[in-house]
Amino acid sequence: MLPWSADLAGRIDEHEFTSELLNDNPLGDPHRRPLWVYVPPGYDDEPDRRYPSVYVIQGYTGYLPMWRNRTPWRQPFPELADQVFARGEAPPVIVVYVDAWTALGGSQYLDSPATGRYHSYLCDEIVPWVDAHYRTLPDRDHRGISGKSSGGYGAMITPMLRPDLFGALATHAGDALFEVCYRPAFPTLARLLRDSFDGSIEKFLADFRGHLAGTKETDFPLIEIYGYSSAYSADEDGTVHLPFDDTGAVVPEVWERWLERDPVLMPRRPEYAEALRSMRAVWIDAGTKDEYHLDLGAQAFRRAVETAGVKDDAVHFELFEAGHGAIEYRYPLSLAWLAERLTP
Repeated sequence: MLPWSADLAGRIDEHEFTSELLNDNPLGDPHRRPLWVYVPPGYDDEPDRRYPSVYVIQGYTGYLPMWRNRTPWRQPFPELADQVFARGEAPPVIVVYVDAWTALGGSQYLDSPATGRYHSYLCDEIVPWVDAHYRTLPDRDHRGISGKSSGGYGAMITPMLRPDLFGALATHAGDALFEVCYRPAFPTLARLLRDSFDGSIEKFLADFRGHLAGTKETDFPLIEIYGYSSAYSADEDGTVHLPFDDTGAVVPEVWERWLERDPVLMPRRPEYAEALRSMRAVWIDAGTKDEYHLDLGAQAFRRAVETAGVKDDAVHFELFEAGHGAIEYRYPLSLAWLAERLTP
């Protein structure tokens, strides 16, 4: 294995996608985005054959070229995914790599008046374009979505919001059980705002945009909470509300808006429970030492899936020994599992 690159048995087509829905987004982020489409070995040899598709979405701060990042003695996921099909470990599928980065680090794959229409961009622009330009099986029973962390969050909520498009999902350490994964940090974040920015998120944002990102200890934790708030609790005019006050206590009316988008609680609504029951496959995993306690979120989501009435044989649930990072070796496992269940 070379440390610089590897030849693929399939191929990745790199596109620049022009989004009408992201044009003039509130953050001024680019509306032309990279889009990668992987086709498996043999795709060009059988021009009449159609394939299932799996959409892969990234975690917070993820943007598409990061899929090429290499770690010593390990391979990036696109190469691992290619090996799944080159070795015949699963039926071939088309894999779509989607970019949803924002100036705040991410979008949570939701439509928000503070960030832009990233949910609609994925569902109403990317999916139809891929179906029109590649030989997919263009229906929800042969289309899945997969992601890790915030991407895992998107993989959980997108099929609940659009079960007409997605019939399977895989979530790796996805954001879930907000009371456990987000809320415990609120007092610490309130202190950071108080001690460094007089309690003002606006002062923080001005400071963040005025220096090299990541050079202050306040940078990542505060831009992250502001990014989540922009996705979960922004008003129609784009005003963003933090879910806690200057004491670190939750603001009930804002926190309730967050909980409405908690994947663990969403299935309590009949339409989301019905959407989950329609899934052909649900993969849930996380590391037992996850620093954000997303293993507990995975347990809670597994319970919510069961309560919604999803049959056990449609679910793979697993906790494995690891933290939150460096778990890319898990992604080809769920990809192969989804491929088996999405293939006619």
